[in-house]
Amino acid sequence: MKILSVNAGSSSLKFRLYDMPKEELLMKGTIERIGLSDGVYSIRIGDTKVEKDIDFADHEEAVQLLLKDLIDQKVIKSLDEIKAVGHRIVHGGNKYSKSVILNKRVIKEIGSISDLAPLHNPAGLLGVQAFVDNIPDAVNVACFDTAFHQTMEPAEFLYAIPYEWYVKYDVRKYGFHGLSHKFITETMMDKLKNKKPNLIICHIGNGASISAVKDGHCIDTSMGMTPNAGLMMGTRSGDIDHTLIQYVKKKTGFSSEKINEILNKESGLEGIAGMSDLRDIDRAYEAKEDKVVLAIDMYTQRIANYVAEYYCKLDGKVDGIVFTAGGGENDPIIRREAIKKLHALGIKLDEEKNEETITRKGKEGVISSKDSKVPVYVIATDEELMIARDTYNLANEAE
Repeated sequence: MKILSVNAGSSSLKFRLYDMPKEELLMKGTIERIGLSDGVYSIRIGDTKVEKDIDFADHEEAVQLLLKDLIDQKVIKSLDEIKAVGHRIVHGGNKYSKSVILNKRVIKEIGSISDLAPLHNPAGLLGVQAFVDNIPDAVNVACFDTAFHQTMEPAEFLYAIPYEWYVKYDVRKYGFHGLSHKFITETMMDKLKNKKPNLIICHIGNGASISAVKDGHCIDTSMGMTPNAGLMMGTRSGDIDHTLIQYVKKKTGFSSEKINEILNKESGLEGIAGMSDLRDIDRAYEAKEDKVVLAIDMYTQRIANYVAEYYCKLDGKVDGIVFTAGGGENDPIIRREAIKKLHALGIKLDEEKNEETITRKGKEGVISSKDSKVPVYVIATDEELMIARDTYNLANEAE
């Protein structure tokens, strides 16, 4: 069964085509700057990459070109071969704890909670509509980035604020990167021979989050009502004293919107070190640039803090700490400095294994020493494949 995994942004479209259940990747690509000038269309089929400069008026036009190209490139013979399309939807609010088949009611509900993700949910729905229009016979599935975390108990997801804010306005912790955390949990279940594991999953990329998983279910996660909570990240501040916002407004005259933009786009590693790309950060760290050394110390201390908190929350019964996503998979410095700060818990690194374990070089596995109290893994995540799996399963049920 041919399944498309789609991630639509307000001006972009990322996509992959899988042959399921073999999980064979047939093609992948991106379309950038939709509705803007200087659009770029890029697609890779096997070892062949095609890139074109094309302007797209809207998502509909972008999807039409993609589907035409799939036939022209002989990836498929006709659109009838695409049986289902899975869509990454950032926010499912309180309504969705798993992926669901899209219908008019679900689409309306996703739109109704757009206030919780104003940049992402409307964009996701643009992608949904474009594929519904162009492949009307395909099953469309919504895969929510918040769903995996909906197993948290109220004591974990509620804030200590007036309870009516939760009742009236849905103010609570939701968590994000759920597709990644779910993929890693399922991968670890396979590695541990179908045991429902207790895990601490460190999704460390430009955006970063950590989850505590007990018996295969999320019991807590670092991100909150929005992705700008929890860990210090590439450009996001993570947790701060909220009162500083009012203080900075008075000192600078900035609006709340301007300060929010700074906290999301000019803070984190960028704010302290003046850069956010971990490759640049690592080079500057090895050169002992003062602000970068400080930034790495802050960054890895916050990772260690969450790992330690979740270790206690899991009562010390942890089957594995897993590093994943771009930084977690490919940055030995970040992993080393974070694990060093966990020595009191008996968590120890094998320096050689850590240095050689880089997923972009095809190497993943255990990086802890043999006498480490908890094994530490590096595992490549694959959110698009997670979308394809959920979509395949729901499409089969729908037949």
